[in-house]
Amino acid sequence: RSKALLVSVVPGVIADRTLVAARLATGAEPVDIRIARGRIAAITPTDTEAPSGEPIDLDGRALIAGLWDNHAHLNQWAATSRRFDVSSARSARAAADLVASGQLLRPEVPIVGVGFRDGLWPDSPTAAVLDAVMPERPVVLISADLHSCWLNSAALAHFAPGESHGLVREEVAFAVQRMLDDVPVQTMDDWVAEAGRVAASRGVVGIVDFEMAWNIDTWRRRTANGFDSQRIEFGIYPQHLERALADGLRSGDAVNDLVTVGSLKVITDGSLNSRTAYCFHPYAADGHDEFGALNVSPGDLRELMARAWEGGLRSAIHAIGDRANALALDAFDAVGCAGSIEHAQLLADADVPRFATLDVIASVQPEHAMDDRDMADRYWSAHTARAFVLRSLADVGARLAFGSDAPVAPLDPWVTIAAATSRTRDGRLPWHPEQAVSVDAALAASTRNSIAVGGVADFVATDIDPLEATDQELRQMPVSLTVLGGRITHQTL
Repeated sequence: RSKALLVSVVPGVIADRTLVAARLATGAEPVDIRIARGRIAAITPTDTEAPSGEPIDLDGRALIAGLWDNHAHLNQWAATSRRFDVSSARSARAAADLVASGQLLRPEVPIVGVGFRDGLWPDSPTAAVLDAVMPERPVVLISADLHSCWLNSAALAHFAPGESHGLVREEVAFAVQRMLDDVPVQTMDDWVAEAGRVAASRGVVGIVDFEMAWNIDTWRRRTANGFDSQRIEFGIYPQHLERALADGLRSGDAVNDLVTVGSLKVITDGSLNSRTAYCFHPYAADGHDEFGALNVSPGDLRELMARAWEGGLRSAIHAIGDRANALALDAFDAVGCAGSIEHAQLLADADVPRFATLDVIASVQPEHAMDDRDMADRYWSAHTARAFVLRSLADVGARLAFGSDAPVAPLDPWVTIAAATSRTRDGRLPWHPEQAVSVDAALAASTRNSIAVGGVADFVATDIDPLEATDQELRQMPVSLTVLGGRITHQTL
């Protein structure tokens, strides 16, 4: 934990810098941390040697390792703030009324809205409901979980010909979103650069980008053109796997100083809001015996993962329902590869220890528990004790990695940490508080470096000590300084 920070600021040069009177644990004696060439060169008792450079006094602020968002979709996150927000709608009719009331403020065609959650609506999102308020201008509304799109008839004719109901899910929904993201390259790059600066203001030094695209060229271009707010680890989707293998891409390889090759990303099932998460039990509240959707067969999944592993790529497997998670763990067991399960929202009791046994990372987005708790209580009513089981995973020794899944939840690790440690939001009673983890554990799941000699110089200074913060203070944590590889990416001092 830091009492003061002195930094040598040399424009265009990563110079030696010194963190002065840094407290690395509550109650510990302060130390000075010298940084050279982006790494920690020395940690010594404070005031034992003169620091170099111009001082920046943190005046008692805390110092922690830099924060990572281990699951985000950066293009979609960057575009979300520029789209029409319908997240407040509590029915299909209410969402349509929001579209109608905001149409004059949205000159673009089509009108694109984001954030609807129809899982608890009393009425159905059909094309006819949108047609009633907007018969001529195309309207596309993207669900909060990204697994559904709701279109009026004009939009269906353009984006999803052959569909008639209005609500499309999974692959059709993903295809619609890819078409919507077809904005000029420079425009999207500008949006992402701004999103990166905002993320730096929340202490983010690294992001795993699971945008559904050929990402290596995108990130080479962006960093060459000045993007420098975060380290980026990018995902590779099955449609690009052979190209990645032919180009010799291997997980962990550095593309440049900021960009690293990530994992093969495979989406095996859907989501809770869209009732497509693949489960052992039916979605009884829907009045029929649907178990969700399995997007990739077990045999095809094993084949993809084995092919990737042979070429040096880890696997990041999207699995939300308990049956999808069991099948994903079976595939890791059969292939013997390294990687993660992304989301791991609902788990069979017998599968929890398998994460540790197989050394599969549980890459979870804790804020989803706050967003989904009411839907889980409805659709998974007999099984919510097995939902978002962070504490159970930690207790068996599984590795946790936290993220946001932005734009599904805000790209803000403090929101993530607050959800993981309190299991509550908006003053509600905690939801299954027995599955909360400590702040220390949440920070460990949100960081990748330690403050130690030889380590990378990624740091965050906060105005409140996270170990002493309330839930609300964690959610709104004031970040006064973010340092990436010894370089300041954000400061308010």
